[in-house]
Amino acid sequence: MPVADSSSLSSLIRTLGNSLGRVISAQEGRPVLDLEENVRLLAKEFRQLGDPAQADRLESLVAGLPLPELVRLIKSFTHYFGLVNLSEKIDERRARRQGDLAASGPRPGSLDEAVATLKREGVAAEDLRALLDRALVQPVLTAHPTESKRRTVLKKLHRIAAAAGHLQEEGLLAEEKDEWARLVDEELVGLWQSDEVRPVKPGVLGEVRSNLYYFEESIFRVVPRLYRDLEIALKAHYPGADWNLPPLLRFGSWIGGDRDGNPYVTAEVTVETLLEMKRAAVKLHLEALRHLTHRLSPSVQQVEVLPELRESLEREAETFPALALDLAHTFPFELYRQKCLAIREKLKRTLDFAERASRQAPNPAEWPAEGTWYFGARALVEDLELMERSLRANHGEELADGLLKDLKRQAQVFGLHLAKLDLRQHSGRHAAALDEILRHAGAHESYASLSEEAKCALLERELEGRRPLVPARLPYSAPTREVLETFRAMAMALEQWDPDCMETFVLSFTQGASDVLGTLLLAREAGLFDPEGRLTGRPSSRLNIAPLFESLADLGNAPAVMQRLLDSPPYRRHLRLRGNTQEVMLGYSDSNKEAGYLAAQWALYRAQVELAAQAGRAGLVLRLFHGRGGSIARGGGPASRAILAQPPRTVNGCLKLTEQGEVISDHYSEAEDTRRHLEQILGAVLRQSFAPPGAAGEADWGRVMTTLAGRSVKAYQGLVRGQPGFLDYFLQATPIDVIRRLRIGSRPAARSREQDISQLRAIPWVFSWMQNRHTLQGWYGLGAAVEAFLEDPEGPFGGGPEERLGMLKDMYRRWPFFQTLLDNAQMVLSKADMEIAGRYARLVPDEDLRARVFGLFRAEHERSCRAVFQVTGASSLLESEPDLRRSLLLRNPYIDPLSFIQVELLKRLRSAEGGPEKEALEEAVLLTINGLAAGLKNTG
Repeated sequence: MPVADSSSLSSLIRTLGNSLGRVISAQEGRPVLDLEENVRLLAKEFRQLGDPAQADRLESLVAGLPLPELVRLIKSFTHYFGLVNLSEKIDERRARRQGDLAASGPRPGSLDEAVATLKREGVAAEDLRALLDRALVQPVLTAHPTESKRRTVLKKLHRIAAAAGHLQEEGLLAEEKDEWARLVDEELVGLWQSDEVRPVKPGVLGEVRSNLYYFEESIFRVVPRLYRDLEIALKAHYPGADWNLPPLLRFGSWIGGDRDGNPYVTAEVTVETLLEMKRAAVKLHLEALRHLTHRLSPSVQQVEVLPELRESLEREAETFPALALDLAHTFPFELYRQKCLAIREKLKRTLDFAERASRQAPNPAEWPAEGTWYFGARALVEDLELMERSLRANHGEELADGLLKDLKRQAQVFGLHLAKLDLRQHSGRHAAALDEILRHAGAHESYASLSEEAKCALLERELEGRRPLVPARLPYSAPTREVLETFRAMAMALEQWDPDCMETFVLSFTQGASDVLGTLLLAREAGLFDPEGRLTGRPSSRLNIAPLFESLADLGNAPAVMQRLLDSPPYRRHLRLRGNTQEVMLGYSDSNKEAGYLAAQWALYRAQVELAAQAGRAGLVLRLFHGRGGSIARGGGPASRAILAQPPRTVNGCLKLTEQGEVISDHYSEAEDTRRHLEQILGAVLRQSFAPPGAAGEADWGRVMTTLAGRSVKAYQGLVRGQPGFLDYFLQATPIDVIRRLRIGSRPAARSREQDISQLRAIPWVFSWMQNRHTLQGWYGLGAAVEAFLEDPEGPFGGGPEERLGMLKDMYRRWPFFQTLLDNAQMVLSKADMEIAGRYARLVPDEDLRARVFGLFRAEHERSCRAVFQVTGASSLLESEPDLRRSLLLRNPYIDPLSFIQVELLKRLRSAEGGPEKEALEEAVLLTINGLAAGLKNTG
């Protein structure tokens, strides 16, 4: 990876920082800017000298400032982080481009490099073609609440980035430079005068619209370029082979479909979500079609067209007589333009029908006539392919390979739904609904009281039988009605709107096969599972059911659960109707919260290995769905490294992964970043799918990891579960009381109102520990595990500490999984700061509790850093990542003051009695949370 030019980056940061300084001075007065500089210099001296006395001076200064001045400081530092983030992105693109130009071979990180690697490693064209034919790479965008920036702010930052990028260009005229600088100042003034955090909590549909921004801004435009890049690479490295790429890259969404713990996601909201996505998809296709219409000007007076095209236009003239008259007058000889406008009319009618159907279910007589609208994207693709064939048959290959091919790719990838909407619900909600349904139907008086095997047997009998369990009118409690209405809404959308808009139901906290069989029975009651074809005359199952294994115990039990399902005749029938494809989701968040970073990562690795082997024996295609977050604790970190670190033979061309929170804006706000991110994911999937079985010694390494994981979880749970008063420490030393009230997501922060860590969601748990600079979720237990492994003379591995350390060093050098695990831990360790964490610890009034718990944090941080240095051979954290290390050094003088301010504000907030003063303090704390999230990055 090209290393950024620090002088270039510093220059850009200085330019934008000076602009921000002018804005602050003009908007708030010179004393505010002077105060910001004084605070920054104190923080810088504290970092350089490492002197706690400097920290005390900073703490004292902050404590003496009134709230309005603290708010101005928060705004100043937060906006600076936004500009630093932008500058790093701009300079990274510049450095990358310079590296690309200097490279003698394929561009580093490109699809060309990935294909060249496969060719060099001896992958045959037919094997690669077979993989591509079955491949599916699907990023899934979610609304998990770790993105604290408003859409308004994102757009302003986007425009600042564009102007700042131009300021970096060489050869600008003086007036051009002045104009770009003026635009930066204009946007900064608008930013300064805007609300940084949302004034109200977003609704679900607001979240849907916010994430559609990324499709509109970059994803929709970038995808055709990626396919073209892959085709070019394949033809270059495998000349003579025939390549016809299927739509292997697609997108998914959870927003409006994820109802686990979110009471605001109802069946009605899901239907409205699908409609919003259809509106956006049709709008984007219409815009692309407009450009294509301008481009496709061949006239039949100059060149012929295929008879099929003429025939299709004749049929459409009968369907749209008024349009046909207009076209005959406007484009009498330009038949491709006529076809484009006929497609436009069908798209409009498609959306119109969906709008009407969402308000009231249409009867058969109200359905549009065949050929007048698109039920799914297949007919749209066929219309585009007809034009493509006609152009190729009449010397128009260049036109066929241009915008027309791009639009065809967009239709194949995005369909008329933009992204497949996954639905998710907690298994407990389904179990409660089934208990009521089965009792009402006379099938069993108490389903909930049955053993796991008895539940499975009962569900299988019902799945094998023919009697319906659920009447048309639902005589059940509100929660059960909501479960059934969700399945009915899915059936309606798939039958009336688009057969491709949904595909997967994710079942949270799957603990037994009965959870999955119960969901299949609910699907059958809505007509989504019809194994005998009684509804349509053809057997069908229209839904993948993806069990989500999250806890340590559930990950370990996953193969047993799946084996019971594979032994179930009705479930195997369902799998055959789904092409013998089984999707399984792995949860990174809850396993980490329960067991700590190292143990959770190893449990996830082992589950993948065992599930892949099991699927292979059963003749199934296994599609693993990785529930990754932005933070390392939740599976975050560089996506391509994470993919290459997956166990061999577990990817096989299929990868589904969540994109969450601030990661979405980081990867998808700018087209160039989107292209880079997606090509790295695609390239890593291709390479990992052909990875060798594993390095020699990996079996021993696995035993080492099992030992390390056991010792790590003992240390982690000894802190989180074993320390008396730990819950109080967490509640008092973190800003969790304010994070619970953050207005950055529609979903509640906890599953219940109980003051219990087990009820708190993993996202606010991680967010809280990042804010107070403890960052335990990404390293706690690592040091204790390595230390115990090296010093245990009774262990099963023999040898002394030096021999065992040599084994760990060998694992780090040769095993991508272990290398990625330690490198990610380094990043989180580098964002921890025990001096500042100690300031948060002082918020705990119980001195004994504070000293005891924080003492454990400090000692384990030292052990974990020492372990990293021993195994990697480094003398400091991030020694092999100079750009990241420099980035943290740039940020610390601005992050540290925000931490001191947050601590001071939490003191004032918790002693305030209520009223306007308390509300103002809470708003100020929310601003610090927003600022620290921007400064630390990868926070959730």
